[in-house]
Amino acid sequence: MLKLDFKKTFFIKSAAYFSQCVSDQGKEIAFVGRSNVGKSSALNVLVGHKLARTSKSPGRTQLINFFEIKKNYRLVDLPGYGYAKVSEEVKKRWEENLTRYFQERKSLIGIVLLCDLRHLLKENDFNFIKFILDLQLPLHLLLTKSDKLSKHEGLEKLKKLEREFKDVELMSFQLFSAHTKGGLDILELQLQKWFNS
Repeated sequence: MLKLDFKKTFFIKSAAYFSQCVSDQGKEIAFVGRSNVGKSSALNVLVGHKLARTSKSPGRTQLINFFEIKKNYRLVDLPGYGYAKVSEEVKKRWEENLTRYFQERKSLIGIVLLCDLRHLLKENDFNFIKFILDLQLPLHLLLTKSDKLSKHEGLEKLKKLEREFKDVELMSFQLFSAHTKGGLDILELQLQKWFNS
């Protein structure tokens, strides 16, 4: 079994348009979520250094950012959807590029969808989940900011989601905190599993 060292991950390229993406070879896992759910923080904890820029203002990630773990194995940081302080024109461009990315990218083997545990899923999350499942892509829900709730509350919310999607084989779920690194081991295992499939 291939064991990837996420600590060796480094930035390779940003793409403003789908046509500028890195060569579609090997395997990659994309991280996506509503603006301000802690996507960049989760990536930084995973790789053990400042890889993605974090910001308190939503919509900071405006490009498709590619990071290489080792040759032909990549992590991808995608623009947040939902609320973001950007023009309608930029939002429309994001949507077009991301739709093409999910539909056409052959090396995409799995998607980590980040959701703030305190607010759980909103309408645009459900729409996104349906879109990804229709494409038959595996989806791992990373429920972030779990340290903001009690352990009991966190587990109750996790169970509720698991019940809601109990018949969906392509989905998995976990609690995660970038602040305490809680759930980091589970996330690493999930990524290793996908990269080895």
